Amino acid sequence: MSSVTNKKEDNKLKKIAKKIIVKMIYLWGSIWYDKKYLVGKNFRMDTLSIGWKWVMKYWFPQKVLGYAREVPFPVPKNVTFSNVSNIEFCTDDMRNFHSPGCYFQAINAKIIIGKGTFIGPNCGIITTNHDLNDLTKSAEGKQIKIGENCWIGMNSVILPGVELGDKTIVGAGSIVTKSYLEGNCVIAGNPAKIIKYLNN
Repeated sequence: MSSVTNKKEDNKLKKIAKKIIVKMIYLWGSIWYDKKYLVGKNFRMDTLSIGWKWVMKYWFPQKVLGYAREVPFPVPKNVTFSNVSNIEFCTDDMRNFHSPGCYFQAINAKIIIGKGTFIGPNCGIITTNHDLNDLTKSAEGKQIKIGENCWIGMNSVILPGVELGDKTIVGAGSIVTKSYLEGNCVIAGNPAKIIKYLNN
């Protein structure tokens, strides 16, 4: 009986210790990052979830060494941002900004990423191109909106002004040049076209 009681007490102490460690990491992370991003399923307060590991892993290269210093949430070195203040997303989906090789360029227009969307490695989401008459300048920015529960396959590029409806699957290596508002489809190719409709 006493061994069962001891086990329960040990488990209770472990839980308390985890909460204390998480609270300390949260306080530390709050120094370096915007608190509004340290929430959601990646940043649980009762366990050492993946978000807290990101904080401890990336705060030094990001905030001290200066890689992506302007990004208000933890990100690795191999993801590039332009004008992160123009990117809207659900904090539960922060893993998308840990997909290696991705480029999120939100110059002069917003990138809106719907909840539950997955973005594969080496993807480019680009709101503006160079001005063709003066390559030192940017052309007018056009908003990109990706619906909920979409999947952007590896090595894909989404170009300015594109809007994808909910549950749009973009095949790997695709170049998306126009909008597919209806969603519930697979698009692929260069330029991307509908190759399959999904069951609702």
